[in-house]
Amino acid sequence: MDDAADAPEVDGERGEARRHRHDRHDRPTDERVDALKERVYATFTGLAIVLVQHANVEHVEAPRAVVTLLVGIVAITTAGFVADVISHLAVHAAFPDRAEVGRMLRIAGSAIASAGVPLLLLGLAAFGVIQLEHALRAASIVYVATLGVIGFIAVRRTRIDWWKQVVALGALVALGLGVVVLQQLAHGH
Repeated sequence: MDDAADAPEVDGERGEARRHRHDRHDRPTDERVDALKERVYATFTGLAIVLVQHANVEHVEAPRAVVTLLVGIVAITTAGFVADVISHLAVHAAFPDRAEVGRMLRIAGSAIASAGVPLLLLGLAAFGVIQLEHALRAASIVYVATLGVIGFIAVRRTRIDWWKQVVALGALVALGLGVVVLQQLAHGH
């Protein structure tokens, strides 16, 4: 009985963290795909917001920067949730049941979570702990790093040759930069 599945649950924080990790991986693949997709959307949105604010930092106050990022992330998350409901209605000709709404809310929650560290950084600027310019720069680095890590993990999970993984990661980086450039153009910068 050396099986981890047969082992008793560990009490305390490590056991709790293990259970949460286990719960995440017990979710259906479709839900994990949708949650990651929403997180990537929200990360691109957050990155665009902090880049625009950074470009105009002399005209932005820290509390306003926090509100702008929070509203932007909540807006993209809400849009994703509404899109899920509309899609469900269109495909199934019925409103989602309680379980499906729960699934949609979990997916939306993962998108909101993408703004945690950037909001914390901007919050520190709002309280005068760090300068807003530094907080916005750090938040943009967090967003870029998040996208990079997600792309790296995605490519590493493939079973293609290492050099093809490098090419694929390079293509993902180029596409990501293209998205950021388009978002900046849309905001006039």
